[in-house]
Amino acid sequence: MWKYEHGIETSAAPEAIWRLWADVENWGAWNAEIEKVEIDGPFTTGAHITMTPPGDDPVLLRVAEVTEGELFVDEARFGDLLLRTAHRIERLGHDRSRVVYRMEISGPGADEAGPQIGPGITADWPETMASLVELAQR
Repeated sequence: MWKYEHGIETSAAPEAIWRLWADVENWGAWNAEIEKVEIDGPFTTGAHITMTPPGDDPVLLRVAEVTEGELFVDEARFGDLLLRTAHRIERLGHDRSRVVYRMEISGPGADEAGPQIGPGITADWPETMASLVELAQR
């Protein structure tokens, strides 16, 4: 299994961050790595998201878990590999939160494939998360 995690502290209200996450079709407003994104219904467990990076093929994500206001997990399959990304809000105390993204790549060959593909997928996370919390603070 290959793992990567990145977090950022913010004074943005957790509810504002959650509203941006739940507004899937506008993820491109804070994520430059999205050219187009669509969801097949409400932002709930079992929903499917089609996300198209600039100049690339669409990626199909399944929303595997949703805990409103706190956490959502999406999954993508590439052959035998499962890419599972958790997005969570940790409340640190009065007016402070930490936003954390964690990716796990598992399945046959993940120990070899993870280090090859994982860093390319997660490379933009610091900038993406900074844009997310900046927009949430407005």
